[in-house]
Amino acid sequence: MTPTKTVFKSHPEEVTRLCSHVELNENQLSHQPGSVWGNTALIAGTTVGAGILALPAVTLPSGVVPSTALLIAVWLYTVISGLLLAEVCVNAMRLEGRLSVGLLAMVERNLGFVGARIAGAAYLFLHYALLVAYMTQGGNILVSGVSQVWRLDNIPPAWVGTITFTLLFGGIMYLGRQKFIEKLNSVFVAIVITSFIGLLFIGGGQVKSVQLLTHNWTALGSAVSVMLVALFFHNVVPVVVTQLEGDIPKIRQSIIIGSLIPLMMFLLWNAVILGSISPDIVQSAANLDPLQILRAGGAGKWLGILLSIFSEFAIATSFIGFVYGLLDFFKDVFPAAQGKTSSRLPLYSLILLPPMSLGAINPSIFFSALDFAGTFSISVLGGIIPALMTWKQRQEQQLDRINQPLVPGGKVTLMVMMGIASILIIKQILVMSGY
Repeated sequence: MTPTKTVFKSHPEEVTRLCSHVELNENQLSHQPGSVWGNTALIAGTTVGAGILALPAVTLPSGVVPSTALLIAVWLYTVISGLLLAEVCVNAMRLEGRLSVGLLAMVERNLGFVGARIAGAAYLFLHYALLVAYMTQGGNILVSGVSQVWRLDNIPPAWVGTITFTLLFGGIMYLGRQKFIEKLNSVFVAIVITSFIGLLFIGGGQVKSVQLLTHNWTALGSAVSVMLVALFFHNVVPVVVTQLEGDIPKIRQSIIIGSLIPLMMFLLWNAVILGSISPDIVQSAANLDPLQILRAGGAGKWLGILLSIFSEFAIATSFIGFVYGLLDFFKDVFPAAQGKTSSRLPLYSLILLPPMSLGAINPSIFFSALDFAGTFSISVLGGIIPALMTWKQRQEQQLDRINQPLVPGGKVTLMVMMGIASILIIKQILVMSGY
């Protein structure tokens, strides 16, 4: 089906937008654009993953008030960078007249061959590292839950859970159509929110008000990289822009609300967990496991059940988003594979088999690198790259009449975004060097 064009008025100028969801039904064209709710759920689901389960471990040394302030600041940073990336995507669609423009193609067009390779390396490292984490942790929760339901004496080894989780959720994505996956993801997000409310209700009874006032602002630095990983959703921004056909108000709404939902969840989760533990546990916070805190918090069986449900579906929603992000990435690397049914199996194999194999062989192989992934990969992908591409696009004369900035502040905003990312990278390098 040849893409059709819709001409709509934005300001005084006419802007052409591609309609990417036009289908022929009974000799009639049917326009079915993606929904704001569906794409909001995609962003929220992508954001709420294993990061929320690791968050209390890195925020415990600083306390509730400092970590709350830092979480809000990191969220604002990720929202701005997400909107900058969306602006680049919309402009690329308009200039090239394509239904979908992948991240690598946009980087190469704006920043050249070297910029594209740097972004590609950071993108792949981050995605495969997180997919290993999702597969291993999701598999462990799945196997543990099945063992409890069936009352098995011996819990199967970790590699069984990793493979089962990958085949189950990867198979659903491979066999299901995009609309079905979007609806299924929305259901998963609803389950996550419902179980999360139950966790807050039960865990809230364990909160001690004195613990909410404990603070150590000097301990915040180590939490930034995990917060960046927890709030990262940029891999699905090109998918959202395509599904919403470059409609800027809908895109802005999906990104802001879709990332705000996880932020509120993180803040509540952080306060409940940090407010329910005693000071003596804080002293050993370096090796603290948030799951163990909840299971040993005295809330009983229901807390454990809700925790398992919440954790599994939170990981599943994030898994879906990251698989979508890699699909979009590899379709850009291999443009001949676009739209071909025969290319689905090779693409899914390329995405799922490497992290599944690494996770099955050694479940902790990438965990030690997640801190570096958060600092290096996300600082590059979520800070420097979007700001540089936006800077370059806004200088192009061809975009003067149709460019609609999604973020105010001009070059000052872009310089601040790049400056913050550079400081994080330099700080991590100094730490690695022993300074």
